[in-house]
Amino acid sequence: MDNITVVTLITFLMVLMILCGVYVSVALGLMSVVGLWIITGQPSTAINLLATTFFSSLQSYEFGVIPLFVLMGAVFGNGLSEELFAAANVLVRKVRGGLAMATVMGNAVFAAITGSSMASAAAFSKISYPPMLKMGYDKRFALGSVAGSSILGMLIPPSILFIIYGILTQVSIGKLFIAGVIPGLLMTVIFCLGILLIGYWKPHLVGAHLKHHDEEADAQSFSTKMSILFKPWPVMLLIMVVIGGIYMGYFTPNEAAAVGAIGAIIIAVSKKQLDMPGFKKAVYEVGMTSGSIMLLLVCAQMYSRMVALSGLVQGLDQWLRASAWSGMGILWAFIGIILFLGCILDSASILLLVVPIAFPILTGMGFDPIWIGVVLVIAVEVGLVTPPFGMCVFTVAASVGKSITSTEVFAGVMPYVVMMLVCLCLVVEFPALSTWLVKFMN
Repeated sequence: MDNITVVTLITFLMVLMILCGVYVSVALGLMSVVGLWIITGQPSTAINLLATTFFSSLQSYEFGVIPLFVLMGAVFGNGLSEELFAAANVLVRKVRGGLAMATVMGNAVFAAITGSSMASAAAFSKISYPPMLKMGYDKRFALGSVAGSSILGMLIPPSILFIIYGILTQVSIGKLFIAGVIPGLLMTVIFCLGILLIGYWKPHLVGAHLKHHDEEADAQSFSTKMSILFKPWPVMLLIMVVIGGIYMGYFTPNEAAAVGAIGAIIIAVSKKQLDMPGFKKAVYEVGMTSGSIMLLLVCAQMYSRMVALSGLVQGLDQWLRASAWSGMGILWAFIGIILFLGCILDSASILLLVVPIAFPILTGMGFDPIWIGVVLVIAVEVGLVTPPFGMCVFTVAASVGKSITSTEVFAGVMPYVVMMLVCLCLVVEFPALSTWLVKFMN
């Protein structure tokens, strides 16, 4: 059995193990060791390579960014999401579909703090869904608005997926963060425009046909509205410092993460949103999340080494170059594979399996590695809300409770899937959307 057949079989078994409920890191690590054993013919080589990979990976400077950014999001809790939703609602309450737009806008800012789609989905399920239901929104559309907009957490920096991609490919994490800003804002605008169009096309979905009024909001004075609007300003300032510091060259991503974590703690304490039990809970969350991500990355690097030793990438690259496929055709083929895998695997697993194969082939064809990262992350994002695995959908369904089913959320999120694909096509067609800001970084 040749090496390429071995890697193909090992990858298939990995996916099968993950689908059967085996932890992704266990499946990646175990099957990579088995694959290396078969390829080299020496079990000791595979075991030694595993130990070397663990040691060299965990002492990597880039790994320090993970717990710090996770801590920045963990210390705020739901208090921040409530403030952001209220502030966004002041801006767009009078617009048709305003509550759904406020959910999108709140998620966009919340994403810049947490970097987690799951956290966004859980928080806004409890904060924005009840007001939308009260104002006569269609239940499925309201749930879809929460689930669909929650994926912004994986595109707007600091994104965990960008960190994973950067560590796997040795591409600058700071540049990836900056590259995600314009596509993230573009997707936010597309979502808001889509909601506006849906509001006029099918007004019953946004409660416009019932002519409900939020009497409490209508009775608010101008000063009260301004107070609500400017309440999240410390958080907005922190986001500007963190992202702006990376862009201007004042911070490395690790330093920006440290500044963000300290700033988040100071803001949360000053707002009385963080006490000692809450801090302990946040630290525990950081340990659990960071530990699982780091283990995933170490095992993924074992998989990358197995793929490299097998010669799969070189063989596939030669076959593709000899075929009639264009570079863009090959890129779209990888995007198609990711969209398919999004139906059966979680986002991190998809990146860990696809990037070691796709990245060297696409960069070898002259594509910008930063642009490739943004394109692949957007494609992976779609999987967070597509059946049957869509994690954001199940998070929303679990957060709301027994009154709804995941099937209803999947139905409501379909318009957002279409809008995500529109954004993906725009970023593929116009690479400058993700590379323009990076060119001006110091």
